[in-house]
Amino acid sequence: MKQIILALMIIMTMALAGCPGDQAGELFETAKFEELQNNPEHATQLYQEILKKYPESEYARKAKERLSALHKNK
Repeated sequence: MKQIILALMIIMTMALAGCPGDQAGELFETAKFEELQNNPEHATQLYQEILKKYPESEYARKAKERLSALHKNK
């Protein structure tokens, strides 16, 4: 199962790498994946990175929502 997930992550990363202007989106998708993998600490770091690097993006709003949800679940 882990190999399948790793393969999917590699494929997703390669596909997203073809879109050079969407680093915020890549970070957001990776953070969501980290949440699914029960790694809220890394997801939190990634969401905070989005807020720092891309504060005006649509992903910043989404990252704030996810951070709020993660902190409620603690």
